[in-house]
Amino acid sequence: MSEQQRTIAKEVFLNGLGIHTGEPVSMRVLPAPPDIGVVFIRTDLPHRPSIPVKAAQVVDVGKSVRRTTLSKDGAEVQTVEHFMASLWGAGIDNAYVEVSGAEIPGLDGSAIQFLQHLQSAGAVEQSAPRRYFSLREPIFVEEGESCIVVFPDRALKISYMLSYADHPLLKSQFVSYAADGNGAFAQTIAPARTFCLKEEADALRAAGFGKGANFENTLVIDEHGVMNNTLRFNDEFARHKILDLLGDLYLLGAHLRAHVIAIKSGHPLNVKLLKKLGQAVEQWRLGALTSATSEVMVGPQLDITQIEKVLPHRYPFLLVDRIIELTETKAVGIKCVTINDYFFRGHFPGRPVMPGVLMIEAMAQVGGIIMLNKQENKGKYAYFMAVDKVKFRKPVVPGDVLVLEAELGKTRSRLGQVIARALVDGKVVCEGELMFALAD
Repeated sequence: MSEQQRTIAKEVFLNGLGIHTGEPVSMRVLPAPPDIGVVFIRTDLPHRPSIPVKAAQVVDVGKSVRRTTLSKDGAEVQTVEHFMASLWGAGIDNAYVEVSGAEIPGLDGSAIQFLQHLQSAGAVEQSAPRRYFSLREPIFVEEGESCIVVFPDRALKISYMLSYADHPLLKSQFVSYAADGNGAFAQTIAPARTFCLKEEADALRAAGFGKGANFENTLVIDEHGVMNNTLRFNDEFARHKILDLLGDLYLLGAHLRAHVIAIKSGHPLNVKLLKKLGQAVEQWRLGALTSATSEVMVGPQLDITQIEKVLPHRYPFLLVDRIIELTETKAVGIKCVTINDYFFRGHFPGRPVMPGVLMIEAMAQVGGIIMLNKQENKGKYAYFMAVDKVKFRKPVVPGDVLVLEAELGKTRSRLGQVIARALVDGKVVCEGELMFALAD
């Protein structure tokens, strides 16, 4: 059973300096309704522009050095990664975040103070199920000697290898973190602070960055070790890289279920991974059926307007004109085949025949209506996974009325088999077994 979305129980207020801008900034975290996600609001700008995480663009790292910046319609919010990681760690799905400047407060350079404030405020469960993001196959990104590989898994796990070959303190640190919901994030990852080499700090200052950085909120490393500070963990640097990666991954707007293996990566490669994961989601959804409404309909008939509330398909790929019978396990649909159907222009000129793959697609759409019409499946995607035992018995031509019968076969929690056939004048023209997978 899916966990429910959560928002904070009461508002949280923090203030401090931006690590890069050096400007004083305050922020207020407020409860938000289900399915809103995280929305940043720039209270210092005219009209208080909103920057929803799900709709924002991650600014190119060439323009956003050593931090993650979100932008929408010209409004920006910078250095969001530590705060986003703290929202993930606190299990907050929905929140309005009012910010009085361009950059999130740096606090102590880690996520622990953000997390402590959020945990003190508490959280409340909401009516909508939590959004998860799972993979069907591995995804890989690389840049020079850095790489990130993401493998499908049932829960989130991050393994990170850090190696600065030219510095003895930063050689070969390896940390593996598994999200277990038992507070390990607060104890082992959230307190890890941002760091940089002394020469990097000098270069950043010369370029106009790091104006709010100091030896308390940034671990500065010279040839002798950490300057004017002490480590919280022997491998604090690698732990902080995991913190950054967790914050960047939460910009997906969902909880990732995967094993992430990262080697010598940072924000530039994290952003590259985010874009590739986003592309994978869109490509996956192109091949999926999803209910377009939370309304669940069971009755003797559905007309075309009701069908469009269940299926996302539209002309020219909506191949069901009417549902004449619908129960929780069976559906019967009608497709009126006419010479005006788009596919007859090329299949075949002078001898119009309905393509067999479109007959299968029409049966799949009726099968999808059965699965997506269930109360527990509302808002989910039904992915067409496999076709078996398909046989074509007779050509279908203009003027035929295709009767599409689909009956639910073996089902599991996230898998469903549909036994389908298509008839014309009571005679079977196509039949087969279809397999669907359900996902949030």
